[in-house]
Amino acid sequence: MDNQVRHRLTTRPPQFLDAARRAFHRRLTTGPRAAAGDVPMVAGDGSLLGPFAVMAVAPGVGDAVQELGATIRYATRMEPATREAAILLVAAHHGSAFEWSAHEPPARRLGFDDGVLDALRVGGVPDGLPEQARQAVPAVTAMLRSGRVDDAEYERVADGLGEEVLAELVWLTGYYSMLALALAVFAPPVGKGTEG
Repeated sequence: MDNQVRHRLTTRPPQFLDAARRAFHRRLTTGPRAAAGDVPMVAGDGSLLGPFAVMAVAPGVGDAVQELGATIRYATRMEPATREAAILLVAAHHGSAFEWSAHEPPARRLGFDDGVLDALRVGGVPDGLPEQARQAVPAVTAMLRSGRVDDAEYERVADGLGEEVLAELVWLTGYYSMLALALAVFAPPVGKGTEG
């Protein structure tokens, strides 16, 4: 990506937002993401960063989007390593620097070393992943490459992980792909260390 980032979206601190956007800002910054504190959400002046800034453009839809994201992050049967591996695969596939930078630290805290991250960056199945993540990675890679999984892959993942976890992986892949698109279209400020 180009080092000269040209932001298309103008962001504002909460005190300069209209009532609907200010309410969205408050819900977002007091919800489960704020409690987790693992993804950059606000700049020093309180303005929203990255995909959260884009969600605030249309706060009614943005609120539904952020609720889906919170559910995917904090209320699924996926193990944390499975979730982070899948998010990093999506980020790498779409070239989403923000998503990669936001999710690399939690992945490292889960024990993902440089070798694991390098394999995920190219869509490979890294050695040393927990069983659920190891089974999930090929399915997510297939979804990203072809927009589907074939019958054999469906059976393998549904038998190994269960249909519920497979469904969660589908929603995760679509959600983070949507965020990558929003970031590419609106090019919002993303915060120190995640530019690009």
